[in-house]
Amino acid sequence: MSPSGDFKKESGTARILGSGTSGIAELMVFHPVDTVAKRLMSNRGHVNMGNLSTVLFKDAATAPVLKKFISLFPGLGYAAGYKIAQRVYKFGGQPYFRDIIDNNSGSWFRDTFGKKTGGMLMHATAGSLTGIGEVVLLPLDVLKIKMQTNPDALKGRGIVKLITEEGIASLYRGWGWTMARNAPGSFALFGGSALTKEHLFHLSDYSQATWSQNFVASIAGAVASITVAAPLDVVKTRIQNANFGSNVGGAAIIREMVAKEGITSFFKGLTPKILVVGPKLVFSYTLAQSLIPFFGKYV
Repeated sequence: MSPSGDFKKESGTARILGSGTSGIAELMVFHPVDTVAKRLMSNRGHVNMGNLSTVLFKDAATAPVLKKFISLFPGLGYAAGYKIAQRVYKFGGQPYFRDIIDNNSGSWFRDTFGKKTGGMLMHATAGSLTGIGEVVLLPLDVLKIKMQTNPDALKGRGIVKLITEEGIASLYRGWGWTMARNAPGSFALFGGSALTKEHLFHLSDYSQATWSQNFVASIAGAVASITVAAPLDVVKTRIQNANFGSNVGGAAIIREMVAKEGITSFFKGLTPKILVVGPKLVFSYTLAQSLIPFFGKYV
């Protein structure tokens, strides 16, 4: 995926197959990890060894180990629909945005910032645009988060009944905060990866990166993305896991967090996310970056 304007354009089928496979693999391995992170971010109190089990396992806090583990798989159906669609859109769609930018403004980026920097900025900007558009998948994300953190809000109701009773707007609560989080987060993800491939591995054609190079580049992009997006991610999660009908907005949540929990509350769950959610993103992004060129050789 060269920043020189002669990007290798894999077929749409290759992009869908590569990114979709990465999404399925990520879901199978990391859904419990995602549940842990969401529950930590949603917790409004201080977490210590005395209440950690209750925060993480909810009603199964005193249950046997197997039941505790199973309790980390709520909303798996919603998660499957969301995660696979998200990864296909994000990792498969970013190259399309990159192609559009290169075809329409590529020369401006290279003339203004230089060939290498301009190419990296095109990758990052394409990622940011992809992240903003990801908001269309928000309803599936909302339902997944509610199942992970506030399952009573969905008790006995399927998606059709929810839309009928609550309205489609309720499933788009926090859409503005989602876009605000995704734009810098995706910019950092794709930009950090491109920066690593360009300056650490001196690659001019990113599609020629080896698996290990993709892995290292994904680590850099994932850590940058998670850190940059962390404050808005906490706000977004708290908006989405509230009961349906709640009118509490992001500004009110921010004021409450500052007053009651302090500035550091905006980075709640950051360390666990980097340590356990970070690998999830590294895993799927590395797979996507490696599989898309692989499938591109055959389809």
